[in-house]
Amino acid sequence: MDRRLFLALIAAFPSVAWARRQTVSVDELIGAGQRLLQDNVDPQWLEVLPRVDRKRVAGFLERFQLGLQGGQVIDLAPLRPLADSALPLLRAHPDTLPYAQWLETRLDYLDVAERFRTSLRPPAPHPGKPPKPALNPTPVQQQRVWDQQISKEPQSREATELVPRLRKIFQKEGVPTALVWVAEVESSFKSRAKSPSGAVGLYQLMPQTARKMGLSLFPRDQRLDPEKNAAAAARYLKSLHPNFREWRLTMAAYNWGPGNVRRLLEKRRAKTFDAIAVHLPAETQMYVPKVDAVLRRRERTALAQLPPPAR
Repeated sequence: MDRRLFLALIAAFPSVAWARRQTVSVDELIGAGQRLLQDNVDPQWLEVLPRVDRKRVAGFLERFQLGLQGGQVIDLAPLRPLADSALPLLRAHPDTLPYAQWLETRLDYLDVAERFRTSLRPPAPHPGKPPKPALNPTPVQQQRVWDQQISKEPQSREATELVPRLRKIFQKEGVPTALVWVAEVESSFKSRAKSPSGAVGLYQLMPQTARKMGLSLFPRDQRLDPEKNAAAAARYLKSLHPNFREWRLTMAAYNWGPGNVRRLLEKRRAKTFDAIAVHLPAETQMYVPKVDAVLRRRERTALAQLPPPAR
């Protein structure tokens, strides 16, 4: 990798700010950049970008990920035409097909955001003050729209093949077997799906989480094995639940990170998902009701009805 890229990465991430306060060699800086790259960026993504229209695809994915982490659901709505433009480029190359699968799984976020953009009314204007954006949809509004959205989506061939095997794994780990369907929300049951930030597999495990749950990433990435990925995801869900005591908050933690959810609960002096829902990142606001809608559609149950993990 070009040395300038490593130096730029070092400048971009505060976690290695120490390097700028010490007298170190260029080689030491490059070594820090390599470690940083391994921990925060998927190196294969950087390698395959030149094979497609780098500016269009990278620019869209950056905007998309920023939108997912932003606070306003409706801000995702204008991104659908850009997604439609980027997808053929990603699908055209074997190395970028996993990224296309990741993106395809999230296109319904854009469709749902558009529905809210056209249906939510902005707050009443106040004379002499700039107009305020529309408020985020309530949990009830989210659930209603997601139930409608998922009701139109048939069960995939991959799900039909994998779900029976995955149920046995979740049962062995002591996790409600209905949660195997989280893979529909994460990857559409595509075992090679990969996000630009480095999450991989059926349940989109980040490298740090995968290693923590006992998977190896070298010499072969075990996240690509559907059953190993599922077992690690089940263990992770089981480890999260005692901290949040209910599955909707647990799923928010799975998506956004347990520390983030815990801090938001403390900040809002809240104890339930509904109490913090509109303050979550846009993706998490939609992710939890989407999981709930998938469970309603595929299992005729809901997150609130699932038992806690077995001890």
